[in-house]
This record gives sequence, C-alpha cells and structure tokens, in this order.
Amino acid sequence: DSGRGRSPRRPGQRRPELPDHRRTALAVEAARIIQEEGLTDFRAAKAKAAERLGLGRNAPLPDNAEIEAALAERVRIFHGATQPALLEGLRQAAFDVMRELAAFHPRLVGDVLSGTATPHSAVELHLFSDTVEAVGDSLDVLGISHRDVARRHRLRHDEVEPFPGYRFSVHDCEFSSTVFPLRLRGHAPLSPVDGRPMRRASLRELGELLKEVGAPSGAIDKDRA
Repeated sequence: DSGRGRSPRRPGQRRPELPDHRRTALAVEAARIIQEEGLTDFRAAKAKAAERLGLGRNAPLPDNAEIEAALAERVRIFHGATQPALLEGLRQAAFDVMRELAAFHPRLVGDVLSGTATPHSAVELHLFSDTVEAVGDSLDVLGISHRDVARRHRLRHDEVEPFPGYRFSVHDCEFSSTVFPLRLRGHAPLSPVDGRPMRRASLRELGELLKEVGAPSGAIDKDRA
C-alpha cells in the first residue's frame, strides 16, 4: 500500500503548499544585485533579478524582509572578514557627523544601523527641525557642501509623505538625510522592509554600539525620543 504511514486527508482538506524555490532564488539574486551593484531600491532589485533569472512578470516576488534576510546571509558568507571594519568605519563617520549636528536630534537608520551595509551604502540620518534651512545653514558652517533631496516616508500604512533633506559627502562617506518637523521626533516612519516603525539610534546609543566589540545589530532599541 503506497499510502502506508500517511494520515488520511479529510474531504476538503488542502494539500500543504510546497516551497516555491523561484521565490527564494529571486531573493538571493536581488540581494546579490544590491550587495554587488549598489542598487538600493528593493522593488527595482526584484525586477532586475526576475529579468536575469528569466522568470517573467508573473514570477512569485519575495517581500522586502526576505531580501533583507538574504542580504544578511550573503554578507555573513562572503564578507564576514571585511564587514566588521566596513561597519565600524561607517558608524564612526555617522557618529562624528551626528555629534556636529546634535542640535537637530540626529538618529541613525538604515543598513548602517542594521548591519547589512555594503560598500555602496550611504549613511542614512533622520534630523529634526521646523526649518529645513537651519540644517543647510549648519552644514554650510561646517564647510560641508550639500544638495537638496526629497525623501518619501510612510508614517501610516496608507499614506506616503514627502520630506526635505540633504545629501552630502564627508569623512569619505556618502550621507543621505531627511529633515522631519520637531513634532515627529517620537514618531518613527514605517520601515520599507517589514512595515514596522524604523529602528533608530541616537548619538548616545550609537556611541554605546561603537564601544561594543562584535555587538549584534539588534542591540539598539527603537527610538525612545
């Protein structure tokens, strides 16, 4: 009896779904594109991965959390020896700039905080001021040339809002900042990876992280501002 040892399937009971290996392959390829080619847009990375794998428009696309996990695994496997030094350099640069911009309650966010940064990563900062020009003026005083950028963040699941910001280079690193009004200091935008409030690190929290050797990326709590 070929069915020996199997539990009988009740009428109407669905067969368990088999894992879709195309989805996994897409996540792995998208992570490779992000890590090696510096593409930062997850949606674009998925589309490029699907095209390269020849899976077409109807491919079962992974969600952003799956790509983030694949990226972390790729970093662990292929860049385990160099990643600590890369992260330390980026986080130290972030600390130095955040200290200079302390008046704007800076918070570190993104892959430099999470630990999945690549050599292409920009240091992402959230700054808080009711006048965006005040941040630009401070950058001018510090001798940091900058350009205006517009960033889009989701404060609620059903609403995306534009916010001003600045992009600049200092300490041999690229920085991308968003300037939020002061009233939003305690309201972190939703992460494009998992839809939860972004993890953010204050200057003090980042300093504590830099003191810890080999600290896991989860060592920082959510913003408590």
